[in-house]
Amino acid sequence: MLPRSLPVPRTPDSQTAPRLRWGILGTGWIAEQFVRSLQRHTRQVVQAVGSRTLPTAQRAADRWGGATAYGSYAGLVADPRVDVVYIATPHHLHLPNALLAIEAGKHVLVEKPIGLSADEARTMHHAARTAGVFCMEALWTLCLPKYDVIRQLLTDGVLGEPTAVLADIGEAFAADHRILRPDLAGGPLLDLGTYPVMLATWVLGDPDIVQAVGTAATTTINGQLAITLHSPNAVAALHTTLQAVTPTTAVIAGSEATISIERFFYRTGPFALTGRDGARLEFDEPAVDHDALHFEAAEVARCIADGQTGSPLRPMADTVRTLAVMDRIREAVGITFDEAIIARR
Repeated sequence: MLPRSLPVPRTPDSQTAPRLRWGILGTGWIAEQFVRSLQRHTRQVVQAVGSRTLPTAQRAADRWGGATAYGSYAGLVADPRVDVVYIATPHHLHLPNALLAIEAGKHVLVEKPIGLSADEARTMHHAARTAGVFCMEALWTLCLPKYDVIRQLLTDGVLGEPTAVLADIGEAFAADHRILRPDLAGGPLLDLGTYPVMLATWVLGDPDIVQAVGTAATTTINGQLAITLHSPNAVAALHTTLQAVTPTTAVIAGSEATISIERFFYRTGPFALTGRDGARLEFDEPAVDHDALHFEAAEVARCIADGQTGSPLRPMADTVRTLAVMDRIREAVGITFDEAIIARR
């Protein structure tokens, strides 16, 4: 039987998070969304911004309220006023940029995926632990109030034994978008596929079998993937594409109840809990898209203020698990990264 009501989200008000001084490393679209959400919903301070050129950094600093601009990443991480660095550079630069910040003694929040492989995530984790600084993958989904309710349902056993995860994410992109560039580790897996793979590994743990097939978008870039994961008592069926707009919904099925998460399952918005007898409970929250990025920033600020080097909402062990599965997906399909990526590190 379902409970009489759904649990209440335990997510604290982001305005109550301790104030930290942030350095923003990178000035692209996701950095813009992050800073906008940070400034609207938290007391966090955007202290500095770093880019490869000073004019680019200065334009971002002007937009973001007069932060100090640096024309190099090294300049930003050397700023003694910066407490934590948000790394929003292209995927293949996450590891070297994170190591640069960590070696400077800075805490880091690194955009998802935290690296190109599980080995990169392990390297980053080891460096952060050695330096005694905080390190977390910026997988904002798991910091949302909606996912705290789902977390409680899973922990309380409301679903019974989880038996399946079904998840899909698909978007269509212009031909000149960076996701189609082999020199930037393009394709749907890292940008989009992280979300369904994260959901499956979060709910079901490590799979013993990983299978995948795909089709090409260009001669050098994978266009879509159909993925199946097998655990001793459960399966996951996942799909991601950069060639079409797909439902982008998810289902977590259990022996006693099922969670159905509506379109953009990885963002804020509604879901329904349905019991085997058809009883139904619904959760709703405003669908504010990337304006909800502040929840992850507040989580980072609270953890750092408490002296933690990681977050229980997205432990590095979970990040490594997700990337290890993605490594196996790439191997199954034959996806390789452009050699220029390796050369640029």
